[in-house]
Amino acid sequence: MKVGLFPGSFDPFHNGHLEIVERASRLFDEVVVAALRNPQKSAPLFDLEEREAMLEEVVAHLPSVRIVSVSTLLVNVARDVGASAIVRGLRAVSDFETEMQMAQMNNHLSGVETIFIPTSSKYSFVASKLVREVARFGGDVSAFVPPVVAKHLVAKYEQGGDDE
Repeated sequence: MKVGLFPGSFDPFHNGHLEIVERASRLFDEVVVAALRNPQKSAPLFDLEEREAMLEEVVAHLPSVRIVSVSTLLVNVARDVGASAIVRGLRAVSDFETEMQMAQMNNHLSGVETIFIPTSSKYSFVASKLVREVARFGGDVSAFVPPVVAKHLVAKYEQGGDDE
């Protein structure tokens, strides 16, 4: 069985991420979406449990997709889920340098290959950081995120989440 592992912080999960999951689900027998805690990024808006719950709802229409949330090295997750490949989305050429470096490190550590899927131009400008910024100031993010995520963003910022 071919298993694709799609890791990310997904804080929040947006339509560009969803496009990659849907496309990967046509390439692999199973896709494991792994919400990770990225120590190189600032404190997350949503904790891992919140992200996992949203992800479960967003991908419910894809029976070959399962969700995990972890705080460990990606190659350990790949081993644990039996990943045939790590799946990464590319929005722009600027993503490639960082993604290539990570792919080479992951391959060196584990032998697992990375498959790059370019996002459509429709989502090439969408980034979680930008979505958070728009939502923080009350902007409409419904064109950028699945409805359940939009609902959680509104609720989080109404509660005073991520006050900077």
